[in-house]
Amino acid sequence: MDTGEQPVAVIAGASGFVGRAVAEALTADGWRLRTIGRRAGIAWSDADAIRDAVDGADTVLNFAGKSVNCRYTDRNRREILDSRVRTTTALRAAIAAAERPPRVWLNASTATIYRHEMERPNTESTGTIGTGFSVDVATSWERAFFAGTLPGTRRAALRMAIVIGDGPATRMLLTLARTGLGGTQSDGWCPPHHRYRGIGEHPTGPDIAPWHRTHGRQRFSWIHVDDVVRAIRFIRDDERLEGPINLASPHPVDNRTLMRTLRRTAGVRFGLPVQRWMLEAGMWAMRSEAELLVKSRWVLPETLTAAGFAFAHPRLEEALIDVRDGIRRAP
Repeated sequence: MDTGEQPVAVIAGASGFVGRAVAEALTADGWRLRTIGRRAGIAWSDADAIRDAVDGADTVLNFAGKSVNCRYTDRNRREILDSRVRTTTALRAAIAAAERPPRVWLNASTATIYRHEMERPNTESTGTIGTGFSVDVATSWERAFFAGTLPGTRRAALRMAIVIGDGPATRMLLTLARTGLGGTQSDGWCPPHHRYRGIGEHPTGPDIAPWHRTHGRQRFSWIHVDDVVRAIRFIRDDERLEGPINLASPHPVDNRTLMRTLRRTAGVRFGLPVQRWMLEAGMWAMRSEAELLVKSRWVLPETLTAAGFAFAHPRLEEALIDVRDGIRRAP
């Protein structure tokens, strides 16, 4: 985009891992940023300031929401859902009220919206929506995003796979590898619990946490954080792209390959294979959830690929090495 003026982007959730990377990239591109969030100048409680922020901006990007890398207690479950729906709803109201609404609004979503999949990849056109807590959060989030009409604003929901970079997911995986727990992680029986039960206005799925016999063959879809930034620029500038869009490498792997690649990247020769019931105990100690590792996420970027987007980091080992080397170079 070249208007001769400094373009303006509004970023909500700019203090998070992905939001920070996008904010740094847009600043380097010469964009002027207006930020909304707990650590930003504009508070979510100030509806007038949010409306003024989006009025006249070219692009709105929303990454706000409590991290899912936590224990799914009742309090955390509610905050994970509410933090996404509430902020998205506030932005939609602000854009609807703006005299000069933004040209495009890109809202974070998640590839976890698709079901546990071992048979075929999920694309935007053929994917099957799943059930349970994480899926209900995602579908509630997207309903809030696509609700109503915003005739002057193109909308795209960014269904992001696990983001590889110096962020919480990659740090957790590398920690497992470096502590000798980087072997194959197999889903299977686990002590019954209710933390993954459905939530929201339309809760779905069983009350007891489901499990599957995967033997470490559950799929792992991922994307390098640099490609997240590049895809956001690409979607922002391509007027054809709207609706749900998968942000995932075209080369997903299975868990066995993931953990073997992590061990090589971390320089660790051995990794203890872990069954689901063992993983539940380990993730309790890490204050996280086993679902993040055992759900089979098999997602392909059909829309991006068809539009001509080229990934800078399409292969997992190269992506992990790039992240590892970047961490080593950091001051």
